[in-house]
Amino acid sequence: MNTSELQKIKQRYGIVGNNDELNRALDVALQVAPTDLSVLIVGESGVGKESVPRIIHDNSPRKREKYFAINCGSIPEGTIDSELFGHEKGSFTGAIGESEGYFGVANKGTIFLDEVGELPLATQARLLRVLETGEYIRVGGQKIMKTDVRIVAATNVNMQKAISEGRFREDLYYRLNTIPIQIPPLRDRGNDIILLFRLFAMQMAEKYRLPKITLTEESKAVMLRYKWPGNVRQLKNITEQMSILSSEREIDADTLRQFIPQDIESTQLTTVNTGGSHSYESERELLYKILYELRGNVSDLRREMNDLRKQIGSTVTGRGTANEPPLPSIINRRQEMTVQRQAPNVLDAVAEEISEPESLNLEDLGKQMLEKALERNGGNRKKAAAELGISDRTLYRRIKQYGLD
Repeated sequence: MNTSELQKIKQRYGIVGNNDELNRALDVALQVAPTDLSVLIVGESGVGKESVPRIIHDNSPRKREKYFAINCGSIPEGTIDSELFGHEKGSFTGAIGESEGYFGVANKGTIFLDEVGELPLATQARLLRVLETGEYIRVGGQKIMKTDVRIVAATNVNMQKAISEGRFREDLYYRLNTIPIQIPPLRDRGNDIILLFRLFAMQMAEKYRLPKITLTEESKAVMLRYKWPGNVRQLKNITEQMSILSSEREIDADTLRQFIPQDIESTQLTTVNTGGSHSYESERELLYKILYELRGNVSDLRREMNDLRKQIGSTVTGRGTANEPPLPSIINRRQEMTVQRQAPNVLDAVAEEISEPESLNLEDLGKQMLEKALERNGGNRKKAAAELGISDRTLYRRIKQYGLD
């Protein structure tokens, strides 16, 4: 396409900019318009994808037929099938009559499905059938309906990632993506940012009869460096804010920074990690770290319990103070025997229950730690048990459990 024809298209649809990628996208749209091939427009939110399907429709043999733009993300999942494919009377609560749906009403025309990546899987299956055969069934109906509709779709999500996560059908993706059109983000369009700013500033000045705002050279540089996560939509909003709120008509860099968020990072399309097979090394190291920290906590708790045991033993087995008469020796002996026979067992049970990391359900990891503890202590089970912070009895049971005896 020559430059003059391209400029006419831009003027007709209010498209501003001379970026090569943008021009290429418009060129592809005009080339595919006379056909009935499905088109998938890909680009970030706010880049202006909605202009391309209109260009395709207006330059196609269907230009005298109906055109519908549908935002798939704004229709509730429970009603989207009815909206798109229609329904029969009484098919659900509130269905007081028949509905043709968009695919019935738009017969011979064009339907633009914006945010097609948000469609539920059941609706995706219906859409795939329409693309392949032109057939569909209304909600609650049995009769097969026919339609002749040109479908243009758009998305701002990474479709390959959505497919890998099971959120989008791969066969539907390839049916929609017959002709892909990529709309570049605003941050990659260079001087188009300044041209769009001038357009929005002029529109605000004319609409509200205000002096038009302009940019200094320094503020232009700030605009060109900014990542514009909201793309053209964000640029328009900021220009409108400055036109109304700024007391100065020449916007310097300091004034511009007051309106541009400084903590927003780039919002490019999410990509799929292709670094090969998943590695569990980091998870294993994390589990080791947690277990060693747990072992240290248990060791501290065990020491505290031993100190408490000694205090209890010394308190119970004492013979009184100088101001207190001593108890009969037989009572003292019975108390000593009772404390020595019962208190240590209770404390052992508490400490043992806390110190055993069985709740982690990490049998293989526990076996490795047990083997290493025995190796470090030359096979001495008592020392290995002390290092691991568990009782000798628990250690023996683990050795038998893991077959290390």
